[in-house]
Amino acid sequence: MPPDGFKEKLWLATEDTFDYSDFIFVRGLAGIAMAQKSQPSFGGGAAAYGRYYWHTFADGGIENYMAEAIVPAVTKEDPRYYTLGKGGFFKRTGYAVSRLLITRNDAGKNTFNFSEFVGAGAAAGISNAYYPAQSNVWVKTYQRWGTQVALDGVFNVLKEFWPEINQAIFHGKY
Repeated sequence: MPPDGFKEKLWLATEDTFDYSDFIFVRGLAGIAMAQKSQPSFGGGAAAYGRYYWHTFADGGIENYMAEAIVPAVTKEDPRYYTLGKGGFFKRTGYAVSRLLITRNDAGKNTFNFSEFVGAGAAAGISNAYYPAQSNVWVKTYQRWGTQVALDGVFNVLKEFWPEINQAIFHGKY
């Protein structure tokens, strides 16, 4: 498969950020963050949920653009996930999780996935600009960084098994 240029990488990040399923997913993450009172200064009620929602959406969107477009353009990495598509559950799950560490470069060779770690880290750092100032800013930054990497791992597993999930649940409609 030919390498994507910056425009295609940017479009991939845009699709991942503004897909309808992402808005649903962000709703759930915002609800969890609110239930855990991860930002006590946001308060409670509908207005607080709105603050949790837009912060969660911004976190994910910035991470998508950093890890799927900007950093891969600089490091010449391919941000697309390529499924293994065969083998047992543990083999395919292990492969999906390993893609957090290993990706393809634009030449099609395996390389360390700088875009995942640098992109997620940069996004976590950027988020400090729109979160309320806290005394434990480094802890929150590392938590956001770790959460983004972990979520990307979960999404890799879902992408790996999507054909089977789609067939079993949706009878191949999606």
